[in-house]
Amino acid sequence: QVQLVESGGGLVQAGGSLRLSCTASARTSYRIGWFRQAPGKEREFVAAITWSGGSIRYSDSVKGRFTIWRASAKNTAYLQMNSLEPEDTAVYYCAAQDTYSGVGSTDFDSWGQGTQVTVSS
Repeated sequence: QVQLVESGGGLVQAGGSLRLSCTASARTSYRIGWFRQAPGKEREFVAAITWSGGSIRYSDSVKGRFTIWRASAKNTAYLQMNSLEPEDTAVYYCAAQDTYSGVGSTDFDSWGQGTQVTVSS
């Protein structure tokens, strides 16, 4: 399994921005995704991108506010989060998908440890 390390979380006021990074130990997977889990809630899909860059998907709740992209040469995927809302508060996880599948949490094979994002009102 590929190893994933997230960084970039923190505390920000509503309306602010944060950028998350996910660095993979190898670029052997098909797709990198971001998920989040708020206290007492299930883990939910946020965004995903193929390493080729040819396919990008967003959840409806972040579309237009978040942007995902990758720097293949660095084995790193990024999530730029703008116009943050208190409802975006969660632990954000990076995940790698080995072969083409859906974007549910069970469709991804490797997971990072997560990084906390807290948005204050």
